[in-house]
Amino acid sequence: MPLQNRVTPHGEIEADPARGDFMGNRGILHDANRQLGRRRWAHDNWIICYTSFRGRHRTVMSPCHYTELFFLDEAVALAAGHRPCYECRRQSYRAWTEAWRIAHGAVQPPCAKEMDRALHLERVDRAARRQRTWSCHLNDLPDGAFVAWEGAPHLVLGDRLLAWRHTGYTSAIPRPLAEVTVLTPPTSVRTLAAGFRPALHTTAKTPKI
Repeated sequence: MPLQNRVTPHGEIEADPARGDFMGNRGILHDANRQLGRRRWAHDNWIICYTSFRGRHRTVMSPCHYTELFFLDEAVALAAGHRPCYECRRQSYRAWTEAWRIAHGAVQPPCAKEMDRALHLERVDRAARRQRTWSCHLNDLPDGAFVAWEGAPHLVLGDRLLAWRHTGYTSAIPRPLAEVTVLTPPTSVRTLAAGFRPALHTTAKTPKI
């Protein structure tokens, strides 16, 4: 029976046997039986980590330890509201903060707390306890952003939209000329547009129109 720790581009946490390329952290969300309750975050420091780092080994959903969350790839994690980890993904973190700086026209890259506060305002509707979304024309979105198209999450990549599943990207359609619901937070989209390139799952190369 798979654990409930696979994250969708909508930010929902589901049970699925598929393995993701990246791991994430939102704090301790599970109980002693490795079950999730209603809580979907315990702090605003939502990060994207490698699944393997310096030979460390963890028992998933151990008592009193943070809940390991898994994403198909970095674009999914960004859509869910996460950002690169400083400890295990320092090169990606620095690329992210530099693109963030450019997007904001700032002199210095932001600190982690500044980014986490900004992202938390954009990713979570506290009243409804679900992901915030926003609207934009597809022509204005950079590669790596996620949108909802015909009721399903799709990755924006070149002139295509790729349909997402926990197992990978399954099909592609030509990028339509349309207004869409965007899943990736606005500041993360601006950071993508400023030059950050998320690590994508290998299946992003295979779907054909």
